Amino acid sequence: MKFRAFIVEDSPTIRENLFATLTELALVEPVGAAETESEGKAWLSSNANYWDLAIIDLFLKEGSGLAILEAFKYRSPQQKMVVLSNHATQDIRWRCAQLGADAVFDKSMEIDALVDYCVKERDKIEH
Repeated sequence: MKFRAFIVEDSPTIRENLFATLTELALVEPVGAAETESEGKAWLSSNANYWDLAIIDLFLKEGSGLAILEAFKYRSPQQKMVVLSNHATQDIRWRCAQLGADAVFDKSMEIDALVDYCVKERDKIEH
């Protein structure tokens, strides 16, 4: 079984790099992406059985990643939502946890930790 990831990120470069990195290093299958809060919410809700991981940026072209977290706080237990942001302060990490994020990673310093997290979660599904 593949570990399927959906990315909500408004930077095309970051999206492409994330998909490439996660596909190669964590054996994650990219299933789609969105640039805005409304696109992200719409895709995640209409494809509820087609994703295992959502990687969400906080500041989007339209809307907020926090609103996406809040909308999917009560998702299936095997579905993980993580935040990848340049603003991963202690306050932001706390707020994301309150809204149901499984983890928060800093874009500039914690990509390796995100890859490790994906590998760990993928292994749980496969075993």
